[in-house]
Amino acid sequence: MNSRQRVLAAINHQEPDRIPIDMGATPSSGISAIAYTNLKKHLNINTGNTRIYDVVQQLAQPEEVILDTFGIDAVDIGRSFNDRGTDWHDTTMADGQKAQYPAWFKPEKQPDGSYLAYVGGKPIARMPAGGTFFDQTYFPYIDGYPDNFEGLSREMGKILWAALAHSPWDHAGEADFWKQLRERTINLRQSTDRALVVVCGCNLFEWGTFLRRMDNFLMDVFVQQEQVKALLEALMEIHLTTLEKVCQAVGDVADILRFGDDLGMDSGPFMSPQIYRELFKPHHTRLNEYVHKNSRMKTYIHSCGSIYQLMPDMIEAGYDVFNPIQTNCADMDPLKLKKEFGRDITFWGGGCDTRSILNTASPQEVKDHVRQRIEILSPGGGFVFNTVHNILPEVPPENIVAMFEAVHEYSS
Repeated sequence: MNSRQRVLAAINHQEPDRIPIDMGATPSSGISAIAYTNLKKHLNINTGNTRIYDVVQQLAQPEEVILDTFGIDAVDIGRSFNDRGTDWHDTTMADGQKAQYPAWFKPEKQPDGSYLAYVGGKPIARMPAGGTFFDQTYFPYIDGYPDNFEGLSREMGKILWAALAHSPWDHAGEADFWKQLRERTINLRQSTDRALVVVCGCNLFEWGTFLRRMDNFLMDVFVQQEQVKALLEALMEIHLTTLEKVCQAVGDVADILRFGDDLGMDSGPFMSPQIYRELFKPHHTRLNEYVHKNSRMKTYIHSCGSIYQLMPDMIEAGYDVFNPIQTNCADMDPLKLKKEFGRDITFWGGGCDTRSILNTASPQEVKDHVRQRIEILSPGGGFVFNTVHNILPEVPPENIVAMFEAVHEYSS
């Protein structure tokens, strides 16, 4: 099998020739730029650059040499943009090492060593001194909902996740963007046999938290449900318009469309299954139905935390893939998940605990842990190896190498 066939076989619940592997195909399955730079040094790779394609999370875009070294089977179609040296400029990361930002991203350093990112003269995000992530500072509906949502798109454009978007969406304002997206994705497909992923967001619960702030929106889903319903309808109108264009542009070229909506905490979901069914499930169902009807792409939902209680409804809503499979949260034991849902969904993640194993264990302990996870999650297909969310800055490169060695050793 080639990489694309391997990934699609796993999603179709067939056992591929080896376990498919991801690192960097989405901004929730990637690697911190600091960890990436340390990994290259460890491997004595002195060519290329650490390019921070997701500036909010400070994630590196893996280069071909890294993809080849670890046998990575999927890539983000956004890598087909910003392909010239002039599309980037030099920066210094929190640990003093050099990297590159997209040419358009120029945060301003403050006297206290923090960085602010601005839109239209307004600070919308801040990274503290020594930090490795930009935090949202502007919440347009923090004081209450507007009388109508005519200005919703404009306000969404001031939220860091949209204003500081990773590729390809940092080019979305260009007049020929959709033409570029199709042409560049076709060229990428012709140049690689890896599975192609398009990140399309279409978040609903999360957009409520981005607009209202987390504390307010968590109350809203209980005490202001009519306002929440109106907001979700307005968001869906925007999302379906975008989704239509994505399906027209790359629906016959890309393999997987990645949605996002973080619905879980460490202890359980942010809401009861009943509230999920009433407020969010109908919209998630519409999104999945649209993609499946209007493209050949599989649908992938990134949802952090403990979502066990919501999984049956999310499967009914039509998702093909779950990520990141946060196995260190309540009710997210991989053995239980595989037993109860392994026939109905593909687990893209859960392969290595990034909270307590990958960052602190010995290389041999990492290998033992990864092998155990593979033995649970891989039988019968329905598994793409990935860490539990992104590889963070402090992870030792030796452990990253050990992790991927364990996957390949298992398959050999």
